[in-house]
Formats: sequence, C-alpha cells, structure tokens
Amino acid sequence: MDYFIVIVLVLLSGLFSGLTLGLLSLDKNELKRKISLGNKQAKKVYAVRKKGNLLLCTLLLGNVAVNSTLAIFLGNIASGVVAGLIATGLIVIFGEIIPQASFARYALAVGAQTAWLVKIFIIILFPICWPIAWILDKTLGEEMPTVYSKKELMKIVEEHEGSKESDVDADEERIIKGALSFSNKTAEQIMTPRTVVYALASDAVLDKKLLNKIKKEGFTRIPVYEKTIDNALGVLYAKDLINIKPNRRVEEIYRKEKTLSVNKTIKLDNLLNTFIKSKNHLAFVQDEYKGLEGVVTLEDILEEIIRQEIVDETDQVTDLQKKARNKKKKK
Repeated sequence: MDYFIVIVLVLLSGLFSGLTLGLLSLDKNELKRKISLGNKQAKKVYAVRKKGNLLLCTLLLGNVAVNSTLAIFLGNIASGVVAGLIATGLIVIFGEIIPQASFARYALAVGAQTAWLVKIFIIILFPICWPIAWILDKTLGEEMPTVYSKKELMKIVEEHEGSKESDVDADEERIIKGALSFSNKTAEQIMTPRTVVYALASDAVLDKKLLNKIKKEGFTRIPVYEKTIDNALGVLYAKDLINIKPNRRVEEIYRKEKTLSVNKTIKLDNLLNTFIKSKNHLAFVQDEYKGLEGVVTLEDILEEIIRQEIVDETDQVTDLQKKARNKKKKK
C-alpha cells in the first residue's frame, strides 16, 4: 500500500510541476487570440489561466504538499539517508525534469485535458491561496502583456515562413514585412526625382508628335505646370486624351482639381492616409522652401509595401530613381 501511495504522490508531484511551467508559460493575450479564432483548447485553459497568481499559488502549494508527504512516506519505508536519496531522485527525475520537459512542449493540449482537475485543486486550496494571490495582485499588479516591436514581428514572420508547420509563404512574408517597415521611410526616399519627372507646360500644344511621346512614356497621370515645374497646376490624365481633337492645348484638357503637395520628410504611412483622405493618386513633393523635389504616387507606396516593382507593358523604365542617379553622374 505504501508503494502505491508513493507512486501516486510522484505522479501528483510531476503533474503539479509540469502544470506550473506549462500553464504559466502560456500568455493570456495569446490565449485570447486563439479563443477568438475558435480554439476550444485555449478556451478551456484560459478559464484557469486568467487568474495567474491564484493559479501559481495553488500549483506551488500543491507541489510542496505532495513532495513533503512523499518524503514522509519514504521515511517509513527506508532509512533516513536512503529515503532522502530516493525522494530526491524521484522528485528530480519524475517530478521535475520529465513532466516539465513534456508539459512545456505540449502546454496547451495537456492544459486543456487537465483544466477540470486544476479547477478542483483551486477550489480545495482556495481558502489558503486566495489571500496570498490577492496580496500579489495588489502589490505586483496585473501581468504585463507581451508586446512585440516591429523588428521582433518581422523576425517572427521570417521564422514562420521558414517552418514546415506554418502556412505563411514567401510572398506573404515579403508583404507583411513591407507593411511593417514602410512607415519608416519618407516621401523623399521613394519619389520620382524632379530631374526625371515627365511633366507638361499648360500652354503646350497636343499635336500628333506630343501625343505619340505621351503614349511612349506610358504614364497615366502627367503633372501640368505654368512657366516652371515649381508652379504645378494640376494633372493631365492619359485617358482624357482618347479621341481628342488635334492641336488642343494642355490647359484645355488637364483637370484643374486641387493639387496635393507634401513635404519631402513626410512618412509613408501618413502619406498613404493623405492619399486616401484627399482621393488623390499623385502628390508633388516639396522641400522646406516649397520648391519641387519630385512626385510620388500611390503606386510607389504600394510597391514599398509589397516590396516589388509594379510593371506593366507600357513602362519604359522600372526604376526612375536609378535613372535620375545615372543622369546626375553623366552631368
């Protein structure tokens, strides 16, 4: 009978030890996310995990009680020194190492299966554990939620993409990382520089030669200016040139809507919001003196997010910034 009790006590010691490490390693916010996605195991575990200090006190007190009882029973079976060695070996191997290694790996699954038993332990030890847990709650406060930085999130995405168990593929990884990092860049870093901006003067005549050049350039939106490019008036839409009468002036065709001008230091997330609110797809990038630095489009921001050039059959140059640098070197 004593041997049977010893076996039961060793199993209980392992259960308490494993549950302590396994359940408390599960983040409450992560469990909430899993619950919102319909994970039934997370729902069972969260019922006992939500009051962390009460759970901690219950499991630790139970573990201490079981280990103390185990030492007493072994003392009745063997001599003092032998009983101490046996108790130490059983507790360390079967009550600590093996259960903690197992529960740490399968914390959610094991926790869900034993949640009902943990609730019983909490009820039994509640009169002793609740006051201690209450003091801990008041002195230490609520558990701090796990918050990841952008760099940590990108690293997590990389690890998921490289794992066979994850359904995140390389394209999704690229887009997620782009969405997390694009707000660190400014309009100046992605704009089409002034030196390679294709723009038209308002008094330009749309003859056959100019229309062919516009078609060759392949731009759907062309800035229109008066006298100098610093004085932007609006945007000429390529689709508005379909079936127009020849030799009309640009000022007769371009859309005289309010132009969108932004400072070159504006962050891309703010620029994206500006595009959405203003319902514009093109903005003039200015320096601190209101001089034109270049133009930036909604497409430029999307390319930063997906980390890939959006190229169609009409594009003559895929990287206008590179073209501007080469042009500057030639000078």
